[in-house]
Amino acid sequence: MTSAAVIVTVVAYIAILFAVSYFSGRRSDNEGFFVGNHRTTWYMAAAAMVSAAMSGVTFISVPGSVATDSFSYMQMVMGFTVGQFILAFVLVPLFYRRRVVSLYQYLDDRFGVTAHKTGAWFFLVSKVLGASLKIYVVCAVMQLLVFDSYGLPFVSNVAITMFFVWIYTDRGGVRSLIWTDTLKTVCLVSSLILSIVFIARGLGFSFGEMVAAVDASSCSRVFFFDDPSSSRYFWKMFWSGVFVLVAMTGLDQDMMQLNLSCRSQRDAKINIMITAFSQIVILIMFLTLGVLLYMYADRTGLAIPEKSDQMFAQVAVNGGLPMIVGVVFVLGLISSTYSSAGSAVTALTTSFTVDILDGPKRYDERRLTRVRRTVHIAMAVLMGCAITVFDMISNESVINLMYKVVSYTYGPLLGMFAFGMLTEYRIDDRYMPAIAVLSPLLSALLQYSAAEYFDYAIGFELLIYNAVFTMVGMSLCIKRDAK
Repeated sequence: MTSAAVIVTVVAYIAILFAVSYFSGRRSDNEGFFVGNHRTTWYMAAAAMVSAAMSGVTFISVPGSVATDSFSYMQMVMGFTVGQFILAFVLVPLFYRRRVVSLYQYLDDRFGVTAHKTGAWFFLVSKVLGASLKIYVVCAVMQLLVFDSYGLPFVSNVAITMFFVWIYTDRGGVRSLIWTDTLKTVCLVSSLILSIVFIARGLGFSFGEMVAAVDASSCSRVFFFDDPSSSRYFWKMFWSGVFVLVAMTGLDQDMMQLNLSCRSQRDAKINIMITAFSQIVILIMFLTLGVLLYMYADRTGLAIPEKSDQMFAQVAVNGGLPMIVGVVFVLGLISSTYSSAGSAVTALTTSFTVDILDGPKRYDERRLTRVRRTVHIAMAVLMGCAITVFDMISNESVINLMYKVVSYTYGPLLGMFAFGMLTEYRIDDRYMPAIAVLSPLLSALLQYSAAEYFDYAIGFELLIYNAVFTMVGMSLCIKRDAK
């Protein structure tokens, strides 16, 4: 597949994306930007949530991971499903009852202004790092496919990407994202299905033969009960999945904005349940695709890349398959990237404007619009800078470390919300910033000590320990005779 074909595919997709964004976002006001005027139907929200939950990292990394992790990721997905029920029947009623624009307004009502600001700042840091890393991984692929061919530096790649993201989310916000994310879901799912079909054909498989071959593969093992110290141990991954979903979806302004834009609690709950089912099906398809990619490389003698993240691109672009496979790969990659980037910039703008600046309380509608659009530009620039830094320091160990840092930042959020919902105590929230900083540090120390002295690998469940440390710290700051 030539770089020119990649450019044509990207430009065509962006043109359609901008058309959808323009017509859906015109006449949008600040309420439309922040919560979509609470007019989103459950089926539109569900369609949008599928792409919002899947990033370019999912598109690239999940298929490549089967060589080392098999289908163990499905153990975590089972936990995700339980987490979706908690999200639907605990968090959604709470947020709708309080009529929040930003999730972190709950912390203000429950504990005070300092807790509110602490939660908002932790979300901002985690979202900037997490979203930037996801976009960086995709920009790195596009650099190889296009920008290197024309001698253009990585910074131009980032600038172009973030400019387009800013432009299409500038006016409509959530109101535009509902429609553009629905478009991206169609492109993402279509790309995934077509990739499986064409690679299965390249292997000479019928549908039944494909299912049998994947089932017989050593890479399709799902359950791991044999080694409790392993990071792939079932119960560790299952419970991690529950808490990761609650923290990184239910307490994430990015993901919850789509749910809060629904017309009612009922619509939001239906949307979440449909999203949970869709997520299971789509992730099984991604893992199935991964097995097929390695089968195809083995049969054709195609070199296995050093980094598993490059496996999908290697087969799609250089595997001798019809050019349509490369086009489908690029389409899926771009659609997932613009989905996660657009929703991240919108959520960061909402949280900073509402939580940090207290925009709706301090400004009239016209001034709020100017402030919100200025913040929107600043967030796009900030993410662009973060992506560039990732490229400057890019090596696998640093990226893995940054991913851990991002997951640490959700622990204090989970602990703060859990303490608020599970107890009636009020705290002296002056100490909340210190507690929120110390909890990840103690979690990192625990993880290191467990590995160093007990040969025990703490994986995603680190989030749980992080939240517990936060709750313990908050319990030490309970106001006397205050509930």
